[in-house]
Amino acid sequence: MTTRRKYEETHPWITFRLDLNQAHPNLWTLLGQAVTFCRQVSQAALPPDIAKTFKTLYLSKGVRATTAIEGNTLTEEQVQAQIEGKLDLPPSQEYLQQEVANILRACGIIESAMDADNPPRLSVDLIREYNGWVLEGLGKHLAEGVVPGKIRTHSVGVGSYRAAPPEDCDYLLERLCEWLEEKTEIPFFADDDDRSVAAGILHAVLVHLYIAWIHPFGDGNGRTARLLEFMVQARAGVPFPSAHLLSDHYNMTRTQYYRELDRSSQIHDGKGDAFGFLQYALQGFVDGLQEQCEKIQGHQLAIVWEHFIYGVFAKQKRSSAMQRRRELVLELGRKKEFISKAELTDLSPSIARYYADKTDKTLTRDLNWLAQEGLIVRKGRQYLANMTPMWTFVLHLRVDRFASLLFSAHSSRGENE
Repeated sequence: MTTRRKYEETHPWITFRLDLNQAHPNLWTLLGQAVTFCRQVSQAALPPDIAKTFKTLYLSKGVRATTAIEGNTLTEEQVQAQIEGKLDLPPSQEYLQQEVANILRACGIIESAMDADNPPRLSVDLIREYNGWVLEGLGKHLAEGVVPGKIRTHSVGVGSYRAAPPEDCDYLLERLCEWLEEKTEIPFFADDDDRSVAAGILHAVLVHLYIAWIHPFGDGNGRTARLLEFMVQARAGVPFPSAHLLSDHYNMTRTQYYRELDRSSQIHDGKGDAFGFLQYALQGFVDGLQEQCEKIQGHQLAIVWEHFIYGVFAKQKRSSAMQRRRELVLELGRKKEFISKAELTDLSPSIARYYADKTDKTLTRDLNWLAQEGLIVRKGRQYLANMTPMWTFVLHLRVDRFASLLFSAHSSRGENE
């Protein structure tokens, strides 16, 4: 007769089972959208400098998010400064910097591991190692008895939630790793790579949820769970910038995040259910992926727009007037709304220099020429770059939609400059 473990009585929702036949149709819709968006991000062609900026932007968002959930007060700009090696904080705040540095280092190690022939596999030792990374150098800021990377031997709680019995933690982690390393049959996906990404996304959220349920460490459980979530996504083929989106989603919806975690163990009269948390996570993931795709599209359209404008002016006789008009229409292309004539000469420092010693008549002649060539559109005394000549070569977008995408691209570059 097999002896029942204590967790089976206290935590009946920890079952290491997920019957995908019981999933709501919306979960499959979200998972399909997530896989499609991941493919778009992974196949996006961007200049190296823009790609690096894009990757760093989402690294800073993800690292800031996972630490902020646990009370770290550093801003995204300060995290960016830490990435660049420029963050300087007073001694009283150095532990905040250490928390961020730990996650940055861990993400870097995980990314490097993905280049190896044998990417990491879930194991108890790996989970302990990740917790050690999370808590490294934080000794005096940890509660008494908390040892980085050591599975707890005492009972703990988070709010009203009581974690799994300490005597079962090792066993539960072993079961979790065995379960999630098994091949999961994912219906509805014909392509092997798509099935792998879909399974990886599900497994990533599940490892996060189960670590939250088990709570195997004295501290750092949330950050460890989200770090494992990042690794499992990356291993499955989710692009690195996209693998940070879930942490950012949880932080932006923190109250709902805690509510969904609580609900996952309380629903069905305490028998629990992972589907609610999965759907909450997937909806945020898809929303974040869609925003990423729009930013990428904006960058690509900005490049196409710039090439288009340079092509138009290459056919004109070179002169200072033509150079000035080219720069004016390029700058207008970076704005998503109509700009009044009075504001045009202040669009940027370079435009201000071009018109510093020019009269209003010069600006009028330039605008008339650009309008005659079909490069700008007028609305009273307001102006907007005219994207419609490019529609044959890009997408059939409204002028304001095209301008909005271009503006988004330039704004995202500015966030990291």
